[in-house]
Amino acid sequence: MVENGPKARRGEALRCATVMDMSHIWFVILGCEIGFWAVVLAGLVARYLLRRPRLSTGILLAVPVVDLALVAAVSLDLSSGAPVQSVHRLAGIYLGVTVAFGHSMIAWADGWFAHRFAGGPRPRRTSTTGPAALRHEVTAFARWLAAAAIAAGITWLLAITVADDSQARDLYGIFPTLGVVTAIWLVTGPVWTAVSGGRRRGSDVPAAQQDRRTRHRGDRIDEQQREPGQR
Repeated sequence: MVENGPKARRGEALRCATVMDMSHIWFVILGCEIGFWAVVLAGLVARYLLRRPRLSTGILLAVPVVDLALVAAVSLDLSSGAPVQSVHRLAGIYLGVTVAFGHSMIAWADGWFAHRFAGGPRPRRTSTTGPAALRHEVTAFARWLAAAAIAAGITWLLAITVADDSQARDLYGIFPTLGVVTAIWLVTGPVWTAVSGGRRRGSDVPAAQQDRRTRHRGDRIDEQQREPGQR
């Protein structure tokens, strides 16, 4: 039998409100991701196309404002009494990853932008074998540890400031997730690379052969970039 009374309508309204709250934070996260790359692109355009390095630096310094916008949105959502959903916990992880990996992502974009528009050298691909691959995996894992620490800190701060007791308990559900991701990253990253003789996942090419191929590609690129009169 279907209930059509006030209680049923209130339940339906609560479910609709929950979906709207969750969708709201999802849209904020998406907007922050778009905003991050928009700010980075604006900064690189100012640096390499407009030739205004000071303006570029000022624009790139605005990147943390995007992160603060997400923190503010989640704080307002929790303070309004919205039930904690997985998206609220994901917001903390997103912030941690953005802060910990943001500098390397900007450096990657800067390298390709300089190569394309300022005659800079072509960025080198990350080595998939040897000690360089192990260093890459260890560095990436260290950044993830920083991201996890930031996510945990933000979650704890939200739990003790704007969340009530029930929301706080739900927010703390992020910690098992962080632990699982950390364990998987450790095993499939640094540990796998170390026990496989410095070979990263997805690489079946021996280190010496990979080095020869890399040098050969570099020689071909240098030859193609030379002017006809220099050959």
